[in-house]
Amino acid sequence: MKSLSATLRDLSVAAFAIFTFVRGAAAPTWHVSHYESVLGTSLELRFAVSDPARAAAAESAALAEIDRLGKILSGYDETSEFRRWLGTQGEPSRVSPELFAVLALFDTWRDRTGGALDASAEVAGRLWKNAAREQRVPSAGELAAAVVAVRQPHWRLDAAARTATHLSAAPLMLNSFAKSYIIDRACTAALAVGQLESAVVNLGGDIVTRGTLTTVVGIADPLADGEGDELVANIAVRDRAVATSGGYRRGVEIAGRWYSHLVDPRTGRPVDHVRSATVVSPRGTDAGALATALCVMAPEEGLRLAATVPDTECFLLLADGSRVSSPGWQKNEVPRFDVRAALAPINPSVAGAENAAERWDSTYELAVNFEIATQAMGAPGPGGGESGKGGKGGRGGRGGAKRPFVAIWIEDQAHFPVRTVALWYHGERWLPELRSWTHADQVREKADGAHLTTTVSSATRSPGKYSVKWDGLDATGRPVPRGKYTVFLEIAREHGTHHVLKWELDLAAGPARNEFPANPELTTASFDYRRRTSAH
Repeated sequence: MKSLSATLRDLSVAAFAIFTFVRGAAAPTWHVSHYESVLGTSLELRFAVSDPARAAAAESAALAEIDRLGKILSGYDETSEFRRWLGTQGEPSRVSPELFAVLALFDTWRDRTGGALDASAEVAGRLWKNAAREQRVPSAGELAAAVVAVRQPHWRLDAAARTATHLSAAPLMLNSFAKSYIIDRACTAALAVGQLESAVVNLGGDIVTRGTLTTVVGIADPLADGEGDELVANIAVRDRAVATSGGYRRGVEIAGRWYSHLVDPRTGRPVDHVRSATVVSPRGTDAGALATALCVMAPEEGLRLAATVPDTECFLLLADGSRVSSPGWQKNEVPRFDVRAALAPINPSVAGAENAAERWDSTYELAVNFEIATQAMGAPGPGGGESGKGGKGGRGGRGGAKRPFVAIWIEDQAHFPVRTVALWYHGERWLPELRSWTHADQVREKADGAHLTTTVSSATRSPGKYSVKWDGLDATGRPVPRGKYTVFLEIAREHGTHHVLKWELDLAAGPARNEFPANPELTTASFDYRRRTSAH
């Protein structure tokens, strides 16, 4: 039998083989930062560079560009240029190049999608929200009136004069393009700092990668509502944008039925035939537009449209559980890493519980729920609001706050680290800040590191509140034996405080819940061992 050190060495090589493939042996270090409440969602920045000072400069450049463009394009910030333009009526207004470009993009894609993509979809969206407050479905007359409001012209553009004339009174939102437009330019601004190999910007699940290195992107499962849940696919992309849209995170409930926030502007009705649509394309705006349109259009219609955009691939998860993709999608997929064989000689939980009755009950889950306390940065911006595909509130650019370092993991009675469920940090030099996690057995880091550091594309999420779930599987993918385990949540902030929450869980005792008092880093925190919840 191999020694522990030899097994760990082999496991390290295997677990990070994918990174050797995508980064190369001499690749620079990835510097990672996370922010909350940026344009109403979460922000992740990744820069591949050998000089930490250049990474810091790239981060500042990206944040400044996000803040600048949020002040132009936000539909929720009353002081933004877009909101001020909405206050005009019938008179040509000279607008910024950025606002003109986004309005022109809407004109183009409204035509290309036959009206499936429209800035005035907000008309129908508000109708359903208002009806939901009264717990009723909108009437046929209300839906017909919404469609009429959508179909009217909303602006007229003059490219020579760079003016936009606001024509209608319909509520408008630039959600389908603004977020993708912003992150594409934030990536460009970061690379302009110089000496970066690559830059990755992930704003609420929409991603832009630029540079020479390949990045692994995970695609979220629309039926999973936890941060640590299994991904439906992993793809390797370079110099591409990845956008995912779907109605599984936001919507309304009327008389016990869930209605997606995504509506078809042509009918005024919510759409749910596509659970999730992911698009990979050279331009962020193309990826963002197609991801939304593919959720509205019929699958075959959407695939034909995607085929007209050069170097673009797409992947759809339909309501009936089937998967549809463009012909070239599979060339982007990368295999998942299975460490079961490597860990079996040293992980006690792998060898045990051959009898199904002795293993974790698959109808249960452990949810670690917490809300990160809001902490403003030193130089907050004036507020950008949400410019993505949904969710409102939040402040733009530097108005966000850096997310603390977080580790969530499970240990068995022998203090063996069965599984790391979540790991959020800002570059490897900051891992020692999570001193309880770092000081544990390095098997966990080797086994879990690959999937924990993958950036994830998903429908836009709200910031601050998280639910990280453990499905009872160890790092090898096997159900753990029934018995007693300790759940850990460690949180620390750069130049801030450090806290470790832990809870002893007896799987044989049945459902249990434990709530923790607030601390400077967490507004709320609870551990909940319960029967599995079902998504909408």
